Amino acid sequence: MPPTLILIRHAQALHNATSDWSIHDPPLTDLGRQQSAELHESLKASDLANKTDLIVVSPMRRTLETMTIGLDWLIKKGVPVHPDANWHENADKPCDTGNTMDIIGKEYPQYDFSGVDPLYPDKTSNLETNPYAFTQKAIVARGQTCLKDLYNRPEKVIAVVSHSGFLRTAVCNRMFFNADWRVFEYDEEEMEKQGRYVLKEWEETEKKGGGMGRSDVGVFGIVDGDFPPVKEEEEEAKKEGRVGELGEASKEVPEKESA
Repeated sequence: MPPTLILIRHAQALHNATSDWSIHDPPLTDLGRQQSAELHESLKASDLANKTDLIVVSPMRRTLETMTIGLDWLIKKGVPVHPDANWHENADKPCDTGNTMDIIGKEYPQYDFSGVDPLYPDKTSNLETNPYAFTQKAIVARGQTCLKDLYNRPEKVIAVVSHSGFLRTAVCNRMFFNADWRVFEYDEEEMEKQGRYVLKEWEETEKKGGGMGRSDVGVFGIVDGDFPPVKEEEEEAKKEGRVGELGEASKEVPEKESA
């Protein structure tokens, strides 16, 4: 039986607060660390979260810091941490591009980064074959790789700390406020119909707007402006004004403030 997934967005990072997308792999803000502490309390009160037997994390500063604070009681219990580059953010701006593992490994020596794909964080070379390329085709395929990798895992409950743009466009079509979380099962019926991996959200987090009730309710798929247009559509898209600032940096900061 496939695992239940707890999908978590990182807390507020410096680029979220400043709208400065030029900051390379930004850390959390003070508010982000506070949100991570609130995430800790919210998850620790969840019966499901206490059954987590694997943590998967994007190897970026904001996700690692969120996990270290927000899931620390699980880590202290010995729940293994698996950094996976497939779960990192979409865009190729500096704020959405990670560091190499020699740098991150020095900042977070308590985690094992030896299994992270050495191609990461390159998003620009071999765009036709690079799984981290900032194209709709590559990112949707990367989302399917993530879901395939977890589908056959032996663990029953897996927590994943990732990014709102990637989660929305490639994994579950939901919005995530900073440090909020949602619970999903694999939807076997839809998977058979569609021939791809599909998730179904638990009613509890879907109706509430996330485990902390801070996220927008509803289904949110890919929209114009999420990805660079393919070459044959580029000129038309420019004429229609559909080529804007892309990815989490422009789309994934909800209007409402967290409590």
